[in-house]
Amino acid sequence: MGAQAFAGRIAFLAAATEVASAARERLVARYGDVPPEQAAVIVALGGDGFMLETQHRFLGRNIPVYGMNCGSVGFLMNDYREEGLLERLAVAQAAVLHPLRMIATTADGRVEEALAINEVSLLRETRQAAKIRILVDGKERLPELICDGIIVATPAGSTAYNLSAHGPIIPLGAELLAMTPISAFRPRRWRGALLPNKAVVVFEILEPEKRPVAAVADYTEVRDVQRVEVREDRSISLTMLFDPDHNLSERIIAEQFTV
Repeated sequence: MGAQAFAGRIAFLAAATEVASAARERLVARYGDVPPEQAAVIVALGGDGFMLETQHRFLGRNIPVYGMNCGSVGFLMNDYREEGLLERLAVAQAAVLHPLRMIATTADGRVEEALAINEVSLLRETRQAAKIRILVDGKERLPELICDGIIVATPAGSTAYNLSAHGPIIPLGAELLAMTPISAFRPRRWRGALLPNKAVVVFEILEPEKRPVAAVADYTEVRDVQRVEVREDRSISLTMLFDPDHNLSERIIAEQFTV
């Protein structure tokens, strides 16, 4: 699409900060603004958290989102510049991602579902370490993992919590998911696994009354879970736009050489 194709078709959304709100006012005065439902593109102003919030808000509609960093880290964002926005949008490169679907069954029998763009995490709720049984595609892989928790991350999320837990960084297009333990006590030497993105992962909580566990899909938390199923939902797509000189694939590769 040419630059003029975006003229008058941009929805500007801002995080709840003074910096982002002021940036939105300036950009709206310069480029105009339309409701997101009528937009060809959404420009999200904030940090990575606001990008995830925006994607969750419009999940399933597949409206492209172009982020500009008005936050701190900004791994999922482009540099903030007010000039030449239409031209930047015209040449932006798309990264099409699929979320993880979490299906969590609680101790009282409730079944709750949530979607995660970055990761699904299981986390101990008390001072007691969690005990978790792990199955992949119906086959038991670990009969008992004693840990603070465990993560299943998408490639886009592999540089977030997963990386902080010493998990692997996964390039986009690798069709893999990262499974990374958090402070594993037994088996002490297990460092996690790389799984095909078609894998169906099931976590069963052992001794749930004594060792309660919460499941978190991005920022949706379900407490006191007994069983959690995680799989990639390829029926849902989301699109992030990036400047060509620093697209998401390049950022993920560059992150592996950051010291």
